[in-house]
Amino acid sequence: MVTTTANVVETKPLLLDVSNTTLTVTPEQFGRLCVNNPDLRLELTPDRELIVMAPAGGESSEKNGDLFLEVGIWNRQTNLGRVFDSSGGYDFTALGGGQLSPDVSWIEKSRLEGVNIVGFIPVVPDFVIELRSATDNLKPLQKKMVEYQRLGVRLGLLVDPKNKQVEIYRPGQEAEILESPTEIDCGEVMPGFGLSMSRIF
Repeated sequence: MVTTTANVVETKPLLLDVSNTTLTVTPEQFGRLCVNNPDLRLELTPDRELIVMAPAGGESSEKNGDLFLEVGIWNRQTNLGRVFDSSGGYDFTALGGGQLSPDVSWIEKSRLEGVNIVGFIPVVPDFVIELRSATDNLKPLQKKMVEYQRLGVRLGLLVDPKNKQVEIYRPGQEAEILESPTEIDCGEVMPGFGLSMSRIF
């Protein structure tokens, strides 16, 4: 009796290392990538560079939830606009920009009248927050904030828990850096709103 043994091939996961590679795609290709990969967090820079973001860790996710909640509660009380979380994407390609997803954003409600927001939102937000996670490099986030500033975002906050700082971006002005603030006065754009830092630092 002859016994044959089938060849067993051990397979290993195939990983694509793009850490030292810049991937560029067109806005149309980016749109298809988003549709075909709904579980990925993707952004497209103004230079058409594809950014693939890992899911946030628990600590960053909790802090981001607190920031979103504060803006959301204020907006529910005032009914002055609409609030979007980090899964909401914006399409700035008509303005020479990319397709980005701030961690928290707010738009005054009259600016969204008649605007279709089923897909990426084609309106520059009035207010954005970017939260630096433990693994984020600061420079790319600062570059992103400068891009928001160029696009016309009226007030942008870069919240950096690691250094206990908040960088404030306004159109046509140098960034203002606050050290260990307890609250950020956002009343210039969102009447009566102060963003507490008590659960962030």
